[in-house]
Amino acid sequence: MDFVLNGEIQDIPDEWAEESLLNLLRDHFGLVGAKYGCGAGICGACTVIVDGVATRSCITLAESIEGAEVRSIEGLATGGALHPVQQAWLDLAVPQCGYCQAGQIMSAVALLNEIPSPSEADIDAAMDGNLCRCGTYGRIRAAIRHAAIQRAVGAT
Repeated sequence: MDFVLNGEIQDIPDEWAEESLLNLLRDHFGLVGAKYGCGAGICGACTVIVDGVATRSCITLAESIEGAEVRSIEGLATGGALHPVQQAWLDLAVPQCGYCQAGQIMSAVALLNEIPSPSEADIDAAMDGNLCRCGTYGRIRAAIRHAAIQRAVGAT
């Protein structure tokens, strides 16, 4: 079983097929950006993007991603430059403890890929279920708006 991981074709070994995508990423591929939070797809710490959709990797079986394109936080930066959402997170000093931030960023990237200029309601809907114990929700929302503006400016 093959899939595309951060732009490269990878094999899902048979012995990993019934493991979660989160375990496959962390334990087989060594990509530890997605975090184990709740194990039930509720907190969002494990979010990655599968075929353009923000996906909770802790409840996604590895075998279900056969033929899919998966992007993890480790695959966002290109050519030595951070993704605009990652840069916005730094520009606005979003993280506090940082545990949830990879999942928050991946949900924000999926949102901006689908809706380049999201409304407040769009942001609410896309980020619902991404929990932050430190309560940095205001900075997260500001960073998403900042990234949308920066991407729009860069596109012109």
